[in-house]
Amino acid sequence: MLVIRPIEQRDFAGLKTCAIESGTGMTSLPVNDELLQRKIDASTQTFSDKPAGKGECLYFFVAEDLETGEMVGTSAIDAAVGLSQPFYNYHIGKVVHSSPKLGIYNVVETLTLSNDYTGSTEICTLFLRECAREGLNGRLLSKHRFLFLAEHPELFDNTIFAEMRGVSDQNGHSPFYEWLQTHFFSLDFPTVDYLTGIGKKRFIAELMPKYPIYVNLLSDAARAVIGKTHEKTRPAIRMLHNEGFVNRGYVDIFDAGPAVECELHNIRSVRRSRRLTVQVGDPIGGHTFLICNTRFGQYRACYGSIGVNPETHEAILPAKMAAALKVQDGDTVRAVELE
Repeated sequence: MLVIRPIEQRDFAGLKTCAIESGTGMTSLPVNDELLQRKIDASTQTFSDKPAGKGECLYFFVAEDLETGEMVGTSAIDAAVGLSQPFYNYHIGKVVHSSPKLGIYNVVETLTLSNDYTGSTEICTLFLRECAREGLNGRLLSKHRFLFLAEHPELFDNTIFAEMRGVSDQNGHSPFYEWLQTHFFSLDFPTVDYLTGIGKKRFIAELMPKYPIYVNLLSDAARAVIGKTHEKTRPAIRMLHNEGFVNRGYVDIFDAGPAVECELHNIRSVRRSRRLTVQVGDPIGGHTFLICNTRFGQYRACYGSIGVNPETHEAILPAKMAAALKVQDGDTVRAVELE
């Protein structure tokens, strides 16, 4: 059984393994010991003393295999991006060039550098190791964050968004970035991806084009991947679309992967989740639910078959699941059915 919990200091080795295995394009998991330790420190500080409201707080979670004790995945929530250093996207827009006298009317797409997600909440750092990619583990690792958002909405912005990894090959070559590199940078994609991941973003303001880019001036290869996701990211974006997330025309500034967003209260799993009182026992004819306890510092989440009585608002949990969630008779959990 996998259980989701806040990251701890003992997870450093597992976190570094995830960073190495995630490869190029996973900006929030750079292979850098100092930065990975800073993420652990930031998250443990957040979970040790619950914030009074929304701020620059990192909520970093890991998936632990209870049978082996091995850490097999990561996911996180960045409560408010862009407050201490700029958070950049390109926004896809349109301009019209027309001459009624000549009978010419052309609509041209543009990419304009923006900071429109400043202050918004980002769900990020989703990575599940190959050894654990089975069953509903991927959904658990991603969707449990919606239960956490539902349980603690006062800590987050109304706009929840996710940046999806854009197209790049196994060697880290990004068609979109290669065009940027040719005209504006002298750094390869893995290098800028790494610098961004460790927080050294000043070069973006210094080297990025200051004016809108006309899309029709890009190479064919660069145009073809704007708004497209990496093949390994497609299941994740399908899941987010099913939750109500949509693309509003924002893409990553380096690989042109799409950003998708949804208002917190409109996220499907947030809307459909409910609080239930725990009864430990053997559920009969249960359904598969994603469940979390309602604690903060001792947050736990997992999935499994439980019995739900909608009239009494009770959840019948097997003893093993109750132990994983650190709950007992009379405690409260939040749950949403997995479909």
